[in-house]
Amino acid sequence: MAREKTAFRCQQCSYVAYRWLGRCPECGAWNSLREEKQEVAGTSLRQRQPAPAVRLESITAISGEDLVRIDTGSAELNRVLGGGIVPSSLVLVGGDPGIGKSTLLLALAARLARMQGPVLYVSGEESARQIRMRAERIGAVTERLLLFSETDLEQVQQAASQASPVLIVIDSIQTMSIASSSSPPGSVAQIRDCTAALLNLAKGHGITVFIAGHVTKQGSLAGPRLLEHMVDTVLYFEGEGKSAYRILRAVKNRFGSTNEIAVFAMRSSGLLEVSNPSELFLSDRPQPVPGAMVVATTQGTRPLLVEVQALVSPAGGGPPRRVGRGVDLNRLLTLLAVLEKRAGLRLAGCDVYVNVAGGVRLEDPAADLGLALAVASSFRNRPCLGSCTAAGEIGLTGEVLNVSHLRARLKESLSLGFTNILAPKTQLANIPTMEKPGVLGVENISQALEQAFS
Repeated sequence: MAREKTAFRCQQCSYVAYRWLGRCPECGAWNSLREEKQEVAGTSLRQRQPAPAVRLESITAISGEDLVRIDTGSAELNRVLGGGIVPSSLVLVGGDPGIGKSTLLLALAARLARMQGPVLYVSGEESARQIRMRAERIGAVTERLLLFSETDLEQVQQAASQASPVLIVIDSIQTMSIASSSSPPGSVAQIRDCTAALLNLAKGHGITVFIAGHVTKQGSLAGPRLLEHMVDTVLYFEGEGKSAYRILRAVKNRFGSTNEIAVFAMRSSGLLEVSNPSELFLSDRPQPVPGAMVVATTQGTRPLLVEVQALVSPAGGGPPRRVGRGVDLNRLLTLLAVLEKRAGLRLAGCDVYVNVAGGVRLEDPAADLGLALAVASSFRNRPCLGSCTAAGEIGLTGEVLNVSHLRARLKESLSLGFTNILAPKTQLANIPTMEKPGVLGVENISQALEQAFS
């Protein structure tokens, strides 16, 4: 006979303890352990079932042809997914509550229903009538879009077997529950078991599944980190405060790059694609002012121009503050040390605040040069050259290092009317003169400062 056993499971990292603890020993979260009932099978040999026969297959017998991806009907979403949806994949879409995950997934479901076949949209948070109201607002009403308001995953599995959809949307995974788990809905065990069942549904029946997941205050997906390991693709839907613009980025993708981003504008009629993000991010840019610099960066294969803003002011007492939003703080501290050591800027007694406009997160090393020039501009209280962009990585000795996709960065800068472009001098020797009008080659940070403020 099976016997029940009580355990306490951390809702953040899935650590299991057999007595209640105020703080999780694994992740350090406070008051995160919840009591769960576990069934432990007996040890009688008569209860053991023989293992099923396994079937092995040689890798040479498996076809090496590429799978035909499913077009989502959105060029931006196709870009982030690596060219479209891979059949039988499990995709997780995370984001803050109210950021627009349901709107994005409902629009996707409607497009695929029109182009591919029946799509099952399962919502555990809204009724079918509420979903119909939003579908009318964004133009997502189509006959082959099937709505199902349910939180029992077994009922969802039955509905999937009846409808044979090409896509299933689960909104959201935190509301789903399965009878085989005794934990309450939204707990770590329930989320893990429901995701495992959806994974079997996707791989075993050839159905693509999209899952919506909420993000905690710490910026991670609500539930265990194991959830991100189980799925094929993890997409994060982000927004900057009350801004109408949204950024969709991939943080995990087994079938494509994780460097691509998609930009959408939230309107009353739904999410609209932004085909030229550079023009969008620079549309409100005023005349050159101290502390502002345009950086030529790349997101995957797409060149992108964004504005970096810096504010340098004397520290009012105590240790100076270093604040970076949209940039890595350790990278910022390194650049400040290089500016002080190699360029002679006395920043040790100053507070430094850096912000990337538009909610973009700069992880490209080529943004170093523009970031350093923005800090120097604010420190000297002088604007940089008018209509100027920069691209270059800065080493610890102050030299400006080569960057990837330089031609694409130059082309994007020139197309938007920038006439002064600072770039690594050694790399410009391989680019024809007609492709680099107005490009200023620099070898180190001192030369870059001379060129930018000449």
